[in-house]
Amino acid sequence: MKYITRYIISGMLLWAPARLMAQTPVLPLDSILLRVDHNNVLLQSYTLKAESYKYAADAATAWMAPMVGVGTFMTPYPGQSVMDERDKGSLMLQLEQDIPNPAKLNAKRKYIASQGNIEKATRDITLNDLKAQAKRLYFNWLIAKQRINVLKENEKIMLTMKKIEEIRYPYNQSQLSGVFRANAKIDDNRNMIRMQEGTIAKARSWLNSLMNAPGNQQFEIDTAYQPVFNAASSYDTVALATVRKDVVKMDESIRSMALNIESMKKERKPDFRVRFDHMSPLGDMMPKAFSAMGMISIPIVPWASKMYKSGVKAMQYNVQAMEKERAAMLQETQGMLYGMHYEIQSMQQRIDAMEAKIIPALRQTLDANFLNYQENKMALSNVIDSWEALTMMQSNVLDEKLKLYEMIVDYEKQLYR
Repeated sequence: MKYITRYIISGMLLWAPARLMAQTPVLPLDSILLRVDHNNVLLQSYTLKAESYKYAADAATAWMAPMVGVGTFMTPYPGQSVMDERDKGSLMLQLEQDIPNPAKLNAKRKYIASQGNIEKATRDITLNDLKAQAKRLYFNWLIAKQRINVLKENEKIMLTMKKIEEIRYPYNQSQLSGVFRANAKIDDNRNMIRMQEGTIAKARSWLNSLMNAPGNQQFEIDTAYQPVFNAASSYDTVALATVRKDVVKMDESIRSMALNIESMKKERKPDFRVRFDHMSPLGDMMPKAFSAMGMISIPIVPWASKMYKSGVKAMQYNVQAMEKERAAMLQETQGMLYGMHYEIQSMQQRIDAMEAKIIPALRQTLDANFLNYQENKMALSNVIDSWEALTMMQSNVLDEKLKLYEMIVDYEKQLYR
């Protein structure tokens, strides 16, 4: 009974991690990017800022509150003699209301509302940067997985050679140093695996933070995913202007500036004010009286018009400067994308050559040397040299692949920035 219980407990302990691994979700890249878009806290802040401009635009159309005043009118100071009832003065109630020009309010409302579009464009720029960061982390994780697979596969070869050396040593067919060197290579190989596991843990934590999830939340990636370079159909500046997020933001800024210019031009329109005064005399001989007055501002006078005329001129120059900056940005992006395109193609060709020719040749060399070693026709050191050459080249290929993937990320980031 004791042994049966022990086997049951052992089975449960083995089953629990397997069940936990089965429940670990596998997140493809598209799913991670979608979660970043929906859950990232920084992106949510831009959405809230854009929403705030809607209410700020509504607030811009509000009128000033009316003014109410109560006091006396033409009342003599205490201690003075009053010859007539009419000289006692009056109690006065005053109402005053400023009436802004509707054209001014509407122009200001449009200008403030346009700044919400700038915040949305800023959000798109930040999202593009965060997506590039998430892709880079995802590809680092992907390459780390491939490195671990390569290292584990090569470790099997080294373990086999170590066992052969241990078997041959008692018969003086090998040296003890061969066993020690094989052990050293195995331990070094396992250290490399630990380093890649650290890279994976780091990538998982950072991706969780981008998705607004706990840093230790467990998930796996789709290891079958293969990044593909999709070149843009055209590098024409007109086409780039429609996809580059920073250009879209600049366009929105130019539009907002144009609306601000229109709002400033409306300053030449007059504002209005109405005022009503009601007087109740303190003496019995005087009738109740009122005063009604309408006022209008005259902003076209030279000492007042200078303010909005100079402001309009300054903003017009700013718009021209932004248009020049926009053109320079598109021109620079066009040249950069052409260069990145050719560099990525060159990198792909280099990797294809390494995988198609160099690695197979090194693998065949290792297989041939290992066969000679098994037949005791070659020393262990020669086999280890060919093993190291293959391992180094496989590592170099993965390094080049990571560079290629990061170049693709940078290309997409520049294309849609």
